[in-house]
Amino acid sequence: MSSEKTFSKNQLLQGVSGAPGLACGPAFLWQKAELHLPDCGGQNPEVELARLEAAIQTAIVQIKQLNEKLNNEGHSEEAKVFDAHVQLVQDKGLVNRVKKGLTSGMNVETVWNTTVEAYAAQLEAMPDPLFRLRAADLRDVGERVLRILLKVETRSELHEPSVVIARDLTPSETVSMKKEYVLAFCTAEGGPTSHTSILAKALRIPAVVSIGQEILQVPGGTQLLVDGSAGSITARPDKQTCEAFFARQQASNSTAQEELATAHQRAYTLDGKSVEVVANVGGAEDARTALEHGAEGIGLFRTEFVFLQRQSPPTEEEQYAAYHEVLQVMEQRPVVIRTLDAGGDKELTYLHMPAEANPFLGNRAIRLCLSEPEFFKQQLRALLRAGVGHDLRIMFPMIASRTELRAAKQLIAEAKEEVLASGSALPEKLQVGIMVEIPSTAVLAAQFAKEVDFFSIGTNDLTQYTLAADRTNPKLAYLNDPCHPAVLNLIQQTAEAAHKAGIWWGVCGEMAGDADAIPLLLALGVDELSMSPGLIPHAKSLIRKLSLPQAKEVLELALEQDSAASVRKVVKNFSHG
Repeated sequence: MSSEKTFSKNQLLQGVSGAPGLACGPAFLWQKAELHLPDCGGQNPEVELARLEAAIQTAIVQIKQLNEKLNNEGHSEEAKVFDAHVQLVQDKGLVNRVKKGLTSGMNVETVWNTTVEAYAAQLEAMPDPLFRLRAADLRDVGERVLRILLKVETRSELHEPSVVIARDLTPSETVSMKKEYVLAFCTAEGGPTSHTSILAKALRIPAVVSIGQEILQVPGGTQLLVDGSAGSITARPDKQTCEAFFARQQASNSTAQEELATAHQRAYTLDGKSVEVVANVGGAEDARTALEHGAEGIGLFRTEFVFLQRQSPPTEEEQYAAYHEVLQVMEQRPVVIRTLDAGGDKELTYLHMPAEANPFLGNRAIRLCLSEPEFFKQQLRALLRAGVGHDLRIMFPMIASRTELRAAKQLIAEAKEEVLASGSALPEKLQVGIMVEIPSTAVLAAQFAKEVDFFSIGTNDLTQYTLAADRTNPKLAYLNDPCHPAVLNLIQQTAEAAHKAGIWWGVCGEMAGDADAIPLLLALGVDELSMSPGLIPHAKSLIRKLSLPQAKEVLELALEQDSAASVRKVVKNFSHG
């Protein structure tokens, strides 16, 4: 940590929003116990290797406990970071490098630390931000194993509700803290797509990131007011500032309680337009959480979790059980299940997936599945069998051409025949749709609309592909905003094509739960909004306060703007007017 300095009354520190919310409390400087590597030589390589293998097994148990903790709290998507950690700590290439290093006679702590850091530095030097994120993950698991070898625990421990200050936080540190004592996270580094931000949003803890080194100079115990939405911190607030902040906080908490109380009611605009508000989930536990928050169905069930972190592909029966459990939880509510969206940052070790220079634009999602038709049909058969007695909607990701769509639909037809031939029934209700997340699909939406039952717009990818800005790169955060007029125009084009063809359309990207975006989507005629379960109560409340004529006025102004920032300003002026 940097040395402390004196802060004036009401001193403002500005960072970037990591997770929304308001918090007030004393600063707590998160510090790690220093690790001192032994300066002596090691025992024979076999003994040192055995020590490492034992430490790795202990680390795996610890990592799985963190994974289970997040899953039990309904955060299965965020828990996947620890699936990746298990894979990293078991990496044969890494362990083999350590084996070679031990032949020099050094102790295993030094060899492990040197090997991990060298590997992480290689990843960090790569231009793709995804690899830099993996470098952080590797250092996290590397440090965990090293602490086990040295028998050293993290020094910092929260004993009272506090605002946690750190240079940056690893996933392990973020999840390991006692949630009831964490009022907010404030980090000098990181960005809106860093692990700290992602996990803070999932845990519903306010976070401000990328504040700079000045935050590390805040003395422990200093009173801080944290506005996660604005990305700002006020140090040493005076009485008047505190009172105004507490009033905002109290009003916010009261509003949240009121919104949750009415979350199970349908959302109608002031002039009677109904919008279906559903949830993005990764499994049955998420689905249960969604129902608790008022979800009327599932707009995006990510099936990747069934396939990842395995040495062999899941059987058809394993897939059937996973899909059936989610459908059972949702009973007769609509469930949109996205077929396997692997590739990019989600590798399957049991499929031939050679390294690609730009994996996000490579052989992934529907492209990968179409290249492995028998493997893909296994998933389709499991989905069809699980959908019997339910409102099943199958959705293909990353469709770029009608050739791909027709090939995928042909495989569904073949899967249907195979299910019937096996003596199983087919679902009475079945819709087939696509994610609109590639600009070519939005541009040709009128053609696609003739061949599907629905569109679901994946605004996360649609935004990054439209603006050629990697959404994992914090330096490009200013570009990665779905409220950009270019993205709005593509959504408008897609919406018009859908309704002209008589099919419904929804949004399943983060834009669906964005308070600034909801009025715009209403004006565009959205039928369904799918979001993280925790956002549903507020989204429904917001819809009930809007009318379509008002929303259309805002959209008209928004489409005249030249940036996402100016679009958001238009919406905020309308909201506060």
